[in-house]
Amino acid sequence: MTETAAGTPRSTRRRPARERLLAAAARRFYADGVAATGIDTITAEAGVAKMSLYNNFSSKADLVKAYLDARHEEWLGLYRARLAQAHGPRDGVLAVFDAYADHAAFAYEHGFRGCGLLNAAAELPAGDEGRAVVRRHKEEVEGLLAGHLADLLPERPEQARARAEHLAFLLEGAMARAGLEGEGTRLRHARAMAADLLDTL
Repeated sequence: MTETAAGTPRSTRRRPARERLLAAAARRFYADGVAATGIDTITAEAGVAKMSLYNNFSSKADLVKAYLDARHEEWLGLYRARLAQAHGPRDGVLAVFDAYADHAAFAYEHGFRGCGLLNAAAELPAGDEGRAVVRRHKEEVEGLLAGHLADLLPERPEQARARAEHLAFLLEGAMARAGLEGEGTRLRHARAMAADLLDTL
């Protein structure tokens, strides 16, 4: 049984099966949803035999968790790139917003549908390990905001924590609205609101 589909580009065939499976899962889970995407769809798009999937992932749930971990790392990469251009803690806060806007600007197959992590979590049952991955991501984002705000307000730690939660809620609300509207305008508005709030501290 061949590992590659006949129509798969040569450059894609040279990538390891795990990478191809994760890339295919990322496209299909984001575009179509986790529940609606079957193993056959993913292996066909990845150009690998079904056995390759089970050689790399113990189950679909394991693949979903790997997808969520990869999206978290992808976002962290965007954030770090923005942070490298930041000058001080105020810019650090705004780098978090910019990283979300950068994610919204990707060329998605069916357009931007909001936070892929939250979209997946909404489909998973309570107690699912994937939901814990998403929760940790959101907590880490709020923690990054809190860290920058602590640097900005070293004498006011309680205010820094409260403002971090406030900005995390602003960001999540903007992300939800941006996903419903299919583009990133709300995220740019949220960034401007965050900048205004920072200027009052």
